[in-house]
Amino acid sequence: MDRDAALAGAAVGVTVLTLVSVLIVPGVLADPTEDGPVSPGPTDISETSISYDESAVRGETVTLGVETRVRHSGNPTPNVTLLVRAVDAESGLVKTTQTVEVGTLRDDGETAVPTNVTVERAGGYHIETVLFQDKRRVDQAAKTVRGLEALTPTYARTPVVFSDRAALPPLSVSVSDTASNRTTLDLAASLTNTGDAPSGDLAVTFVLRQADSNVVAARTTSSVGEIRPGRTATTTATATVPSGYNYYLDAVLTRDGVVVDTARTAANLDPTRRISVNETEQAVEFRVEDFQMDDTENAGGQQTEAPEGTATSQPGFGVAVAVVALLAAALLVRRQHR
Repeated sequence: MDRDAALAGAAVGVTVLTLVSVLIVPGVLADPTEDGPVSPGPTDISETSISYDESAVRGETVTLGVETRVRHSGNPTPNVTLLVRAVDAESGLVKTTQTVEVGTLRDDGETAVPTNVTVERAGGYHIETVLFQDKRRVDQAAKTVRGLEALTPTYARTPVVFSDRAALPPLSVSVSDTASNRTTLDLAASLTNTGDAPSGDLAVTFVLRQADSNVVAARTTSSVGEIRPGRTATTTATATVPSGYNYYLDAVLTRDGVVVDTARTAANLDPTRRISVNETEQAVEFRVEDFQMDDTENAGGQQTEAPEGTATSQPGFGVAVAVVALLAAALLVRRQHR
């Protein structure tokens, strides 16, 4: 009996002591999470992808879409900021910078952060992404893009191109007439619509250049009618050039004055020499007599000729010949006196 009374008294004492402690020391039974600020959860960059929209390709610039996936876990992470910058791959100069306020990351997993960066459509760039938490750098990543100049601007995009088939070459040339040292050529260009809609507002400019001198001998432009999807059409023109020369024929396809495609072939009118568009360039004599006034005529219309009876001398041989002659004469005199 005394033992049970002692245990009951001890339990009452412990209870009283606990209550006194709660009253004297506030916060003893408080939630331990309320003791101080919660540590933010870890966050980093898991992936960076770069893309572009065809409508964002302009003549001098292109807008790149940079998507950065930020990974987070644990406690909420406030004040998250993402810095995206484009650095020139050759010079190392920063071309443009964008800052995105991500805010507070609460859920476990990845968050996609999109950013648009506009750069010049030339050369290459290092696209760098830097992740900050409360103005402190926590992670960074980088990717490189090159060949932006190969992207076709919106204004120059068209599904119509010069045909490129063995049976239907993009350009053809035939002789229509020859008279008075002039040759009239029939020119034809084959165009194919590779798109899904009819095309229009197109034109082809034919330029004939003399192969040796690169002088433009003729230029003409032909309008192109509407070409239905998947169809091939031919546009024609005529040009007159001096006979007896070889020419390069360049054809330029334009839409509303914008160059969208080009093609080249050769027209051989010189029977002694042929050229092709793939041959190596040669250093040849520049001849323009059929393209401007004769060089042998001066301003007064008189020809310049060398005076009759004038002989051309070759410097450097006169003195040597004289010395040899003197030596021969001396030897001859010496023999005669023997």
